[in-house]
Amino acid sequence: MTGPARLPLLFLDVDGPLIPFGAEPQRYPAYALGPGLRGADANPLLSRINPRHGAELAALPCELVWATTWMDEANECIAPLLGLQPLAVVAWPEPSDLDGQDERDGLHWKTRALVDRAAGRPFVWVDDEATDTDRAWVAAHHEGYALVHRVDARVGLTDGDYVALAAWLGQPFGAEPR
Repeated sequence: MTGPARLPLLFLDVDGPLIPFGAEPQRYPAYALGPGLRGADANPLLSRINPRHGAELAALPCELVWATTWMDEANECIAPLLGLQPLAVVAWPEPSDLDGQDERDGLHWKTRALVDRAAGRPFVWVDDEATDTDRAWVAAHHEGYALVHRVDARVGLTDGDYVALAAWLGQPFGAEPR
């Protein structure tokens, strides 16, 4: 990295990490959404978002970026629930000829775009769908440090996830990529 040190990026998915799903519905606590929240009536799953995640995410030494199909709606619907300011949003590319081959190879459709967006900068990708195939592809194609962190969609982000993320983000990122 040249120039002033920049914080690592943290690419954050919404469905799974912040909105748990896949277990019995009665397993999930419901949190207050607050009056006038955009999307509260349209998406009842928003009540599954634990507002504590906002402070936990904000405490991490990184630049948070939405990496979700929610796109800009994450800033309109999710960020206020978490007490976060609007975040940058990954703009997903249009489908290409590579998509079919990537799918057959088991590569997640987000992987290439996130490596491109990071442009060599250290990053963490927090998602419930990332696999070892994505980890291997990132290691082979990203010039900087990277952590592909899978979250169990049935429980969402946990204290253990935050400990792992803070430990990885807290390491010194030198000139030699990992």
